[in-house]
Amino acid sequence: MPEITRRIFLENTAVAAGGLVVPGGILSASEKTATPFPTVRDEGRLVSTSLEAYREAKLSGGPGKDGIPSIDKPDFWTAEEAQDYLEDGDKVIGLIENGHARAYPQRILVWHEIVNDAPGQVPLAITYCPLTGTSLAFERGETTFGVSGRLVNSNLIMYDRQSDTWIPQILGVATEGPHAGVALVERPLVWTTWGRWRKRHPGTQVLSTRTGFARNYTRDPYGSYTPLEGYYRPEASPIFPLMQEDERFPPKSIVLGARTATEAVAFSKERLREAGQLVLEGRETTFVAVHDEGLDTGYIFEVPRPLKESAVVEGTGPGNVRWSEDLDARALNAFEAMWFAWAAFYPDSHVHE
Repeated sequence: MPEITRRIFLENTAVAAGGLVVPGGILSASEKTATPFPTVRDEGRLVSTSLEAYREAKLSGGPGKDGIPSIDKPDFWTAEEAQDYLEDGDKVIGLIENGHARAYPQRILVWHEIVNDAPGQVPLAITYCPLTGTSLAFERGETTFGVSGRLVNSNLIMYDRQSDTWIPQILGVATEGPHAGVALVERPLVWTTWGRWRKRHPGTQVLSTRTGFARNYTRDPYGSYTPLEGYYRPEASPIFPLMQEDERFPPKSIVLGARTATEAVAFSKERLREAGQLVLEGRETTFVAVHDEGLDTGYIFEVPRPLKESAVVEGTGPGNVRWSEDLDARALNAFEAMWFAWAAFYPDSHVHE
């Protein structure tokens, strides 16, 4: 059987324990002003190895630069209009920004990977990498992001069209270009289903198939999430080489991960769904993962001291979780990922098995 590549998929259908902590930016104020680039606003973001190592590990994913076209002028359906296209079990990326709810169907994003949008008048890049199962949103300022055609650890490498700075999606830190070493500002997303999202947010807008491109949005070239088959099967092997490998979970099983300035944590999505709440001790703080049954997603909090298993009372989102103890809990930007990809970027992750 010939080796399966990403090009075939598409053409056939049309340093952690002592890691590098990337600060809010390493460029001078004048350089940032000359080439606007949104940067992280907290104390920094963990990078497990050198930026040079990521540059050396990147490889072609098949299509060239912008060969997978981003959606730069998104058009939206109402929830009622979307009912003619989406089934309740279809995967969507859900976003709330300035009170505006939007859903981005996975069956559209799989062909484009980036939507340059401005929900609630906030310029964002909504990104999805089908090879690693990761969805993240980034503030984009005055620029737009495109698909470079290159990968690292099978993960999408985006590029900033204004400065040609390149950023691996999971890392969220520029590895090459004028802004190398700068971390992007992330905005929270959820990976859920259309039926669950519509029930929680009945007034949501939905990215439509009026993208300006001729694509078969009725199917996924990689397989199916409902039911799981093809590339997305938990035991299936990745297509591309990895910088690190870890067998604590099956390669494509789903974990909920988060990273601080100094460490990374990952929780089994299946285990979290069963337990409702999981606690994991890190090197410096305690991490608590909470399952949101309504959206079948999870949130991760960092707390400064050990806590009881019953500390969380209830909640339907990071800002709505109620605690039975008086804790200084900080919500982290948690997102789901295939285990092989999370482990490749954060090999020293603390894991709740």
